[in-house]
This record gives sequence, structure tokens and C-alpha cells, in this order.
Amino acid sequence: MATVSLHTSPLEQPGTGDAGGMNVYVVEVAKRLAERGVSVDVFTRASHPDQPPVVELVPGVNVRHIPAGPFGELDKRTLAHHLCPFIFGVLRTEASNPRGHYDLVHGHYWLSGRAGLAAAHRWGVPMVQSMHTLAKVKNSHLASGDSPEPELRVRGEDHLVRSADHLVANTTDEARQLISHYGADPARISTIPPGVDLDVFTPGSRREALRHVGLPPDSEMLLFVGRLQRLKAPDVLLRAAASLLERDPRLRDRLVVAVVGGMSGSAGTEPDHLTELARSLGISDVVRVEPPRTRAELAHLYRAATATVVPSYSESFGLVAVESQACGTPVLASRVGGLPTAVHDGVSGVLVDGHAPEDYARELHRLVSEPGWRDTLGNAAVTHAAKLSWGATVDGLLNVYRGALTREPLPVAANQ
Repeated sequence: MATVSLHTSPLEQPGTGDAGGMNVYVVEVAKRLAERGVSVDVFTRASHPDQPPVVELVPGVNVRHIPAGPFGELDKRTLAHHLCPFIFGVLRTEASNPRGHYDLVHGHYWLSGRAGLAAAHRWGVPMVQSMHTLAKVKNSHLASGDSPEPELRVRGEDHLVRSADHLVANTTDEARQLISHYGADPARISTIPPGVDLDVFTPGSRREALRHVGLPPDSEMLLFVGRLQRLKAPDVLLRAAASLLERDPRLRDRLVVAVVGGMSGSAGTEPDHLTELARSLGISDVVRVEPPRTRAELAHLYRAATATVVPSYSESFGLVAVESQACGTPVLASRVGGLPTAVHDGVSGVLVDGHAPEDYARELHRLVSEPGWRDTLGNAAVTHAAKLSWGATVDGLLNVYRGALTREPLPVAANQ
């Protein structure tokens, strides 16, 4: 099968540029499909002249770099202008193989969907689409200073919803949004939550994890992981930390606010902005802005944290939240998008309505001052995350693929 991830390569480090949870999704699904005998070619735009045309990710999974537009990182808003050479490159790859080499196309994000739809029509095969984020939803939850998604994207998503053989939503909330905002046919939507690598993200000793990351055993670390952009709202965590210290100044010697991630898209000044914000709030001494980490390093950070904070303005799922819970660390998150699915409110973490720093500070203070409650949430978090495995995700996707290939209606269970 062909997987299309035009704007971001699965080989890129999540947490920087346009690489995030979708990159993890594409990699983990492709690997597990290959384990089950489904060969996968992932098509992505070549961003460097020295990238080989084909990279074997694992046996059965190849990443194919297609030249389209100038090399280097391009803003997603300009990539639509380079769709034609990308589509041509995808079609040329198929033409070099025996007829019928690809039996299905799965597009990820709207740009990939436009390219994937053209390829699927040319090859006469089904097209499955995962949006991951939706323009109309993002535009209704803009952070201060953010630019709205362009009308070109809105129209592109409208067309995909009407044209794809099947749509995959990460959560029931996303499925409802596809129906209410885009008029999607409910019979052509399956809700399949993403998973988490339960072999990497495992619970462990918090004291040992603090030692591993170089912090004293009595530290209270508040952790943010993700791309540094206004949509993800790392500034909310910094403002909440300042409010927390006003509430309880005695915490200052033990508090660490770790912001782990890289620049994203046009937010090239975001790390400097956060550093300046910390200075203006008087909390520079407790804030650490650090580059993206490998999954193994992230697991240590999650275990060391008192809580992982996910204050996003919009979030299609919230993979970071599930990774943190799998490590036994509760999550404090905004009640938006897929986060109510990723976090069991009051059981594995706490959901906050809105983005008022004082509301986050209040919940953080309770997590810090009531370690028993924090541990209760952490234990339940492990149980909650265990239900969200990549194996279960692939089970659902294979069911969708079979239905699309046979053109048969999917059983009701696939849409639960």
C-alpha cells in the first residue's frame, strides 16, 4: 500500500519543524503493518539534496523522497504550490513497478490527501484519508496572534471529505467535527484512536528518573513536550508556573519547568519568546527550554515529572498525553479536541476548561501539595494508556482497508 505524508517525513525528529504526533503515527502504523505482512511505501517530500530516493525504515517499509519545490524546510502554506511535481513523482514511482503494485492509498493531512487522491484515481484503487487536524476547527480555536488557516485548505478538506472512500478520525470528537463542519457521511467515517509504544513508555521509579535527568530527588518538575508554537500554548504553562510560585513561594527551590521541543513553521522566534516571557515573569531561574529528545530520553523525562502539561488550543488527539500516562505520570490538559479521549478526567489526569493560567496553577498546586493524589492519578494513568496500543490501532485500520478494498460497509463496531 501507499502512505502519503507530503509535508513531513517519518524520518524527522518529532517535536521540531512540522514533525509531531503524525510522524509517530505514520512510523508506528507502518512498522506494525509490515509485521503483519502488508508492505508499505511512505511518500514524502525531499527536503535535502543529499537524501537518498529510498530509505528502508524496517523490512517491508520504505520511505520514498519525492523532489517537489526547493529543498529545505518550507512553510505548509506554500506546499500546495508544489503538489503537481510531487504527484508526478509518486505516479512515476508506481509506473516503474508491475501494474497494480499499490492496492490502496492512505493520506495523512489535507495536503497528502490531495496528492493521494490524484494517485488513487489514476491507479483505480481506494483512498483512505486521515485529516489529523481540521482547518475549520483550528480557526475556531486560534491562540492570540495566530493566523487563520487559508481558504485553500478549507476547500481542499471539503473536497477530500466528499471524495475519499473512507475517513479515519482519531476520536469521536473529530468524527463529529467532520460531520458538523464538513457534512461528512457518518457511514464513511471510522473512529480509530492512535496508540502508544508500551515497550518504550513504561512506568518506573520517579526518584531514579529525576537522578537520570540530573535533578535532586525532591524536585517538582512540570513538563511540556511538543513543537514550540502558539497553538500548543507553552506560554500558558510558564504563566501558570509564575502564578503557582505566587501562591506558594516555598516551591521555588524545588520547582523546575521543562519545555522540551523545537521551532515549528513560522514560529522561528518562539524559543526566544519563551525565554523572554520567563524573564518578564521573574521565573527564569526555574525554566529550562530544551531541544527535542529521543523517545527513550522522553520516557525518562515523563517518569521524572510531577505532571505533564498539555495546554493546547487545539489538539486532534494528544499523543504526548498518552505517552506520559503510560510512564505513570498524570496529565494536566485543556479540554479541547481529542484530549478528553487521551486523558480520563479526574482519573488519569485533569482537564481544564479554557486557558487561564490561574486555573492551571490551582490544579498544579494540588498535584504538588498532595503527592498521594498525584500517585493515585499516576497509577490509573498507566491502566488508561494500556488501552491505547498501536496494535489496536492497526487492527482498526486493517478493518477499514478491507472494507475499502471490497467496497463493503464496515461493521458498526469499527465506528465506535
